[in-house]
Amino acid sequence: ENSLQKTSTCSSVNPSGIFVSPYALNLSSFTKLIKRLQERHPEFSRDEIVEAVQEVRKINKGVLSGLAISSIEEKTSAIL
Repeated sequence: ENSLQKTSTCSSVNPSGIFVSPYALNLSSFTKLIKRLQERHPEFSRDEIVEAVQEVRKINKGVLSGLAISSIEEKTSAIL
Protein backbone atom coordinates (compact mmCIF):
# COMPACT_ATOMS: atom_id res chain seq x y z
CA GLU A 1 0.00 0.00 0.00
CA ASN A 2 1.39 3.37 -0.97
CA SER A 3 0.69 5.86 1.81
CA LEU A 4 1.21 8.77 -0.61
CA GLN A 5 -2.00 7.83 -2.36
CA LYS A 6 -4.07 8.47 0.74
CA THR A 7 -5.83 11.78 0.82
CA SER A 8 -7.13 13.78 3.70
CA THR A 9 -9.75 16.49 3.89
CA CYS A 10 -9.12 19.71 5.72
CA SER A 11 -11.74 21.60 7.64
CA SER A 12 -11.24 25.19 8.59
CA VAL A 13 -12.55 28.06 10.64
CA ASN A 14 -13.17 31.18 8.61
CA PRO A 15 -12.04 34.65 9.84
CA SER A 16 -15.31 35.24 11.69
CA GLY A 17 -14.75 32.05 13.70
CA ILE A 18 -17.49 30.00 12.05
CA PHE A 19 -16.59 26.41 11.22
CA VAL A 20 -16.75 25.74 7.49
CA SER A 21 -17.11 22.12 6.46
CA PRO A 22 -15.17 21.18 3.34
CA TYR A 23 -18.32 19.39 2.17
CA ALA A 24 -20.71 22.32 2.60
CA LEU A 25 -19.49 24.66 -0.11
CA ASN A 26 -16.09 24.78 -1.71
CA LEU A 27 -13.99 27.73 -0.64
CA SER A 28 -13.86 29.49 -3.99
CA SER A 29 -17.66 29.28 -4.33
CA PHE A 30 -18.06 30.53 -0.77
CA THR A 31 -15.69 33.44 -1.45
CA LYS A 32 -17.56 34.33 -4.66
CA LEU A 33 -20.89 34.14 -2.87
CA ILE A 34 -19.72 36.44 -0.06
CA LYS A 35 -18.24 38.88 -2.59
CA ARG A 36 -21.49 38.98 -4.59
CA LEU A 37 -23.51 39.52 -1.42
CA GLN A 38 -21.15 42.30 -0.26
CA GLU A 39 -21.65 44.06 -3.61
CA ARG A 40 -25.41 43.61 -3.38
CA HIS A 41 -25.65 44.63 0.29
CA PRO A 42 -22.83 47.11 1.04
CA GLU A 43 -24.65 48.22 4.18
CA PHE A 44 -23.89 44.89 5.87
CA SER A 45 -20.52 43.77 7.21
CA ARG A 46 -18.86 40.59 5.99
CA ASP A 47 -19.58 38.96 9.35
CA GLU A 48 -23.29 39.80 9.08
CA ILE A 49 -23.39 38.33 5.59
CA VAL A 50 -21.59 35.15 6.69
CA GLU A 51 -24.06 34.81 9.59
CA ALA A 52 -26.98 35.13 7.16
CA VAL A 53 -25.45 32.45 4.90
CA GLN A 54 -25.08 30.21 7.96
CA GLU A 55 -28.75 30.83 8.75
CA VAL A 56 -29.67 29.68 5.21
CA ARG A 57 -27.56 26.59 5.83
CA LYS A 58 -29.34 25.93 9.14
CA ILE A 59 -32.76 26.30 7.49
CA ASN A 60 -31.65 23.89 4.76
CA LYS A 61 -31.02 21.02 7.22
CA GLY A 62 -27.42 22.05 7.87
CA VAL A 63 -26.13 21.87 4.30
CA LEU A 64 -25.69 24.19 1.35
CA SER A 65 -24.70 21.55 -1.17
CA GLY A 66 -27.41 20.92 -3.70
CA LEU A 67 -28.48 24.57 -3.72
CA ALA A 68 -27.47 26.79 -6.61
CA ILE A 69 -25.29 29.75 -5.60
CA SER A 70 -27.99 32.07 -7.00
CA SER A 71 -30.54 30.37 -4.75
CA ILE A 72 -28.29 30.74 -1.69
CA GLU A 73 -27.77 34.39 -2.65
CA GLU A 74 -31.54 35.01 -2.88
CA LYS A 75 -32.29 33.26 0.42
CA THR A 76 -29.46 35.12 2.16
CA SER A 77 -30.68 38.44 0.75
CA ALA A 78 -34.14 37.74 2.13
CA ILE A 79 -32.64 37.19 5.60
CA LEU A 80 -30.54 40.37 5.38
